[in-house]
Amino acid sequence: MKKDSFSIGSARLRNRVLYAPLAGCSDFPFRLMSSRYQPGIVYCEMVKMDALIRNDPHTYRILDYHSSMHPIGAQLCGSKPSIAAASARIIEDLGFDVLDFNCGCPVDKVTKDGSGSGMLKTPELIGEILAAMVAAVKIPVTVKVRAGWDDDSICAPLITQIAEKAGAKAITIHGRTRTQGYKGPANWDHIKACREASSSILVIGNGDIFDADAALRMFAYTGCDAVLVARGTMGQPWIAQDILRALEGLEPLSRTPLDVRDALLQHFSLILQYQTERQALLDFRRVGCWYLKRCEGVKDLRIAINRGASTLDVIRQIETHLWEKVSLVQSLVLAGEDL
Repeated sequence: MKKDSFSIGSARLRNRVLYAPLAGCSDFPFRLMSSRYQPGIVYCEMVKMDALIRNDPHTYRILDYHSSMHPIGAQLCGSKPSIAAASARIIEDLGFDVLDFNCGCPVDKVTKDGSGSGMLKTPELIGEILAAMVAAVKIPVTVKVRAGWDDDSICAPLITQIAEKAGAKAITIHGRTRTQGYKGPANWDHIKACREASSSILVIGNGDIFDADAALRMFAYTGCDAVLVARGTMGQPWIAQDILRALEGLEPLSRTPLDVRDALLQHFSLILQYQTERQALLDFRRVGCWYLKRCEGVKDLRIAINRGASTLDVIRQIETHLWEKVSLVQSLVLAGEDL
C-alpha cells in the first residue's frame, strides 16, 4: 500500500495515517506539533454537543486551530438526536473538514448519560444521530466505536451497517470493548469483521499502533482503509512519518536522544505560546512524561520537570541535562494507560 492521498467523502486528506482526538492530550500545542509530521488529519479533543449548543467558552477553546492544521477534524459526543443537527452545523461553520461522532469513550462521566461507548447499547440511536448530522452539513460525517460494550455484546459490525445506511462516510473501530478499557491487547478481528460487513463506508482501524510495524500489520490483517493512531502519538509526534516511510518500503529514520530533546523543547515552546505560565508548567509535566518514557538515563530530569518552579527552570534543566548519557528504550512502552 502506498502513502498516497486519501479521501473521506469530500475531504481530501494527505494520507491514510490519522491522529486521534485524545481527551486531555490533543490540545492546540499538541496538534501544532503533530501537524509538522504531516499525518492525514489531526483531530481536536472530543467536545459535548450540549456544551457546544450553550456556547460554553471552554468548549470553544478546545476547538481552537490554526489554518496550517488543515485538514482538521472535530469530534462530538452526546446522546440527544434533538441537538445533533445544530451541533453539526456549528462544527461546519467553524471551518472543520470532518466531523466525527464519538461512540467509544469509556469514561464513566461520559457514559453515564448514554454518551460515548454508552451509545453501543443503542445502535439504532447511533444511526438516528448520524442521519441528523449528515442531513445538516456538507462536510463528511464519521463515527468512532468500540467493538461492543462487553464480550457478550459485540455490535461493531452491526453499527458499521447502520452508519453506512445513515450516510456516514467512515467508521473507526477500536478493537477493545468498553469493559476492557485499555487493558489487554486490542482484538483486530473486530476491525476485520467490520471491513467485511461494510459495503461503501470506509473502515479505519484503531488500537495498539505504537510503531510503524504495528500499522503495517493492521493494514495487512484487517484490510482497513486507514489507521487512527491514538496513544502512539504521545511523545512521538513523528509516528505518521515512520508509518508512511514503512508503507513506501523505506528504512525508518534513525532518531537519537538529542532528537527527542529537540522535539520536547519544540513542544514546550508551543505550549508557552498558548498557555499561561501556571498552566504551561502543569502541561510541561504531562508532556515531558510522554517523551521521557522512551528514554533511559533521565530519572533526574523527570524529577526536575515535575518539581520545576517555573517554565524557565524546566527548560534550563532540559538544555543542561547530560543527553550523551541517555539511550532510547527499544522495547514497547505504552503511554497514557489511563486515557
